Amino acid sequence: MRPAIIPSIRYEDAPAAILFLCDAFGFLPHAIYPDEEDEQIIHHAQLVLDGNMLMLGSALPGEAQERYGWVTPEEAGGVTSSLYVVVEDVDGHCERARANGATIIDEPHENDGYPGRGYAARDPEGHVWSFGSYDPFAPIEDA
Repeated sequence: MRPAIIPSIRYEDAPAAILFLCDAFGFLPHAIYPDEEDEQIIHHAQLVLDGNMLMLGSALPGEAQERYGWVTPEEAGGVTSSLYVVVEDVDGHCERARANGATIIDEPHENDGYPGRGYAARDPEGHVWSFGSYDPFAPIEDA
């Protein structure tokens, strides 16, 4: 088994979120499982980017929502977590995201106190995404 930690997000409009994440952030569909009767409901979707995966689904009321306490950023009145994604071309990635409707909340900049560049964006449903060239898995170079 391949070890992995895979973030999972809930969206009010999961089909629109899938299109946005692919167009703006460069994800590719891996698997999408819509409801048999209502294709606007996504039970589970897997998107990939550079060998990494994000899972998402529709934010629906019901037993699972109550059991887990899932809320959207709008329902929470803000975000409770954000996602960090390593990208090679921070500035180009930011322009792609902006051109496809992402709200840029922190323009590309040199990181303060550690190597690399980064920027932050909010998706249409309020989830915060950070993108940067800093790769915490890369070997640390001797100074």
